[in-house]
Amino acid sequence: MCATPPELASVEVHLLPELTNPHDLAGDMVVVIDVLRASTTLAAAFQSGNPTIIPCLEVAEARQLAEQHRAAGSKRVLLGGERGGERIRGFDLGNSPAEFADSEMDGVTVVFTTTNGTRAMMRCMGAARVLVGSFVNLRRIVDAVAGYDRIHLICAGTAGQISWEDSLCAGAIVESLRQRRGLTVNDAGLLAEMKWSQIGADGLPKPVLAEALRHGQGGRNLIAIDRQDDIHWAAQVDSVEVVPELFLSNWTISRQQQNGEAVQ
Repeated sequence: MCATPPELASVEVHLLPELTNPHDLAGDMVVVIDVLRASTTLAAAFQSGNPTIIPCLEVAEARQLAEQHRAAGSKRVLLGGERGGERIRGFDLGNSPAEFADSEMDGVTVVFTTTNGTRAMMRCMGAARVLVGSFVNLRRIVDAVAGYDRIHLICAGTAGQISWEDSLCAGAIVESLRQRRGLTVNDAGLLAEMKWSQIGADGLPKPVLAEALRHGQGGRNLIAIDRQDDIHWAAQVDSVEVVPELFLSNWTISRQQQNGEAVQ
């Protein structure tokens, strides 16, 4: 008797947020990927403590929201984010994973705005769940999504263009998922997986990953502003044991939910 083939999971990679229709995400698992640097920075923040992070599109909106939380009595409210890769004037933090990893995050509310990552999150309003993925929490992301039958990987891109590093990370996630169960993968996912297979093996990076990340536009942008250390931070596969999750009901990012609730 032939064994029953495993049920196939559908994985769709979207190389830019604009290449997906938010209605197509309804009820599905979504992973937002912005390797350089929002996804990596958020993972670093939760590795460092247990903050509440509120993503915002615009700088003025972030400033106003921070003031509202302070006026409401929140004890520690920080502004974090970047424009052009640099910390926004008057903000407490930029968008560097090393900076967040070195900061005390327990009990902090961070209002966070970045050029690409927070915009990608806005496409996910109809999803069942939205996780934030990167190389640093690759295994944890795969663990979290492997049981879902419909999975979307949304790459944030760089200034409206397809991002080299985000597509590589999407390819690594697809490869790792394929090792666990049968998949159907869209063409963008197949392209990402194929390219990743030239750099990584068995879901783990070759020593050239950090160097590879330097070659994309995102990496070149960081080199131009002397933030090479963030590239190396982002290339540390599986160095972080937490998964940030965007909770659509109150538009905050906390640690990955378990049994329907945020991890405290």
